[in-house]
Amino acid sequence: VQLQASGGGLVQAGGSLRLSCAASGSTFSNFIMAWYRQAPGKQRERVTSISSGGVTFYKDSVKGRFTISRDNAKNTVSLQMNSLKPEDTAVYYCNTFPLPFDSWGQGTQVTVSS
Repeated sequence: VQLQASGGGLVQAGGSLRLSCAASGSTFSNFIMAWYRQAPGKQRERVTSISSGGVTFYKDSVKGRFTISRDNAKNTVSLQMNSLKPEDTAVYYCNTFPLPFDSWGQGTQVTVSS
């Protein structure tokens, strides 16, 4: 499977960004899709995920600020990020959960300035 995340950028604290992920090469709707992030010097962590049927999980620190969605017909998953904080700064990746594919792609950089 190939995963391509996009939509990152530089934003001030309190701002918003919308990330998108396009998946190809496999049956997208079979998988739970997740957004992960990796900040400098830290391990990659799951931020949020969504099942094919729309059941969601959010890391506590992003609840109420981030919203994940997916379009199974278009093989895409999105992440709306509002009220961004400097601690949200990281490279964001999309992948399956709980067993991510080996190919993570380049991810998309999100930088939140204070």
